Amino acid sequence: MITLADLAALQNAYGDAWASPVAPVVVDGPRGSVVIGDGPLTVMGCVNLSRDSTYRESIATSPADAVRMGRVQAAQGAGIIDLGAESSTARAARVTADEQIEALVPTVKGLAAEAVVSVETYEPDVVRACLDAGARILNMTGRQHEDEMLELAAEYDAAVVLCFGETANVREISDVPPDADPVPVLLDHFSPRITHARSLGVHRVVIDPGMGFYYGNLVDPLTRARHQARVLAQGFRLRPLGVPVCNAVPHSFDLFGDEFRKAEGFFGVLATLGGTHLVRTHEPAHLRVVLRAMDELGVR
Repeated sequence: MITLADLAALQNAYGDAWASPVAPVVVDGPRGSVVIGDGPLTVMGCVNLSRDSTYRESIATSPADAVRMGRVQAAQGAGIIDLGAESSTARAARVTADEQIEALVPTVKGLAAEAVVSVETYEPDVVRACLDAGARILNMTGRQHEDEMLELAAEYDAAVVLCFGETANVREISDVPPDADPVPVLLDHFSPRITHARSLGVHRVVIDPGMGFYYGNLVDPLTRARHQARVLAQGFRLRPLGVPVCNAVPHSFDLFGDEFRKAEGFFGVLATLGGTHLVRTHEPAHLRVVLRAMDELGVR
């Protein structure tokens, strides 16, 4: 349960973390710089070129369709468009690097002149092809080839989103650490990875606690949603790492039913209160109006 008393207790116990400075990540784009940091939240829309993705409304059936959808999301307020060609769900088909490249490269080329493009992958060949095509952000979802992918990001001067996880890639099912307090695990996980990324020449780093991924011990929908809510509400405790925080906002079908498209706006409130800087969403239009309302009302 999250109550006002819980939030007050978090603030009392860890409020000093808000004073920790966070260096903004600035990415040059065709419509000006996109800034991820303290200030207005940055919205990352996502377009999926995998038909296995669970969020049907985000699925593009071809690169041309993905370009159209990305343009729509940019018009709806997404500062970044995140592209992926393989779903991270447990039962999704594996997609080879060549197949990912075939789907992603024409999409990146079609969008790069109009928006900052991010690519979600764990395959170095896909990273190189997409950065060469004009992507400006690597959304890195695996550890097996971490050094090679970071070196590619440095070569192309790309920003990197480091996603939580210890497995070779996000398709290998793992468990969320069962600790009652999830934040110390995240701090211990990301601190050395940030230092290592910088040692390889990557100086624009964002961290993602991995709330959008599948975990073997979070298969019960309500257990999963409660865990996600707890992490979203206290992202500010990651500020001592000195880098912006990205969170994928959940879309719990079990909580919202046929109104599930409103879910990401709801969880966006928790993410905003918790200190998230970059919000990954399938629903940029819904999230934009929620963030605007919170801004107008001075809620943060």
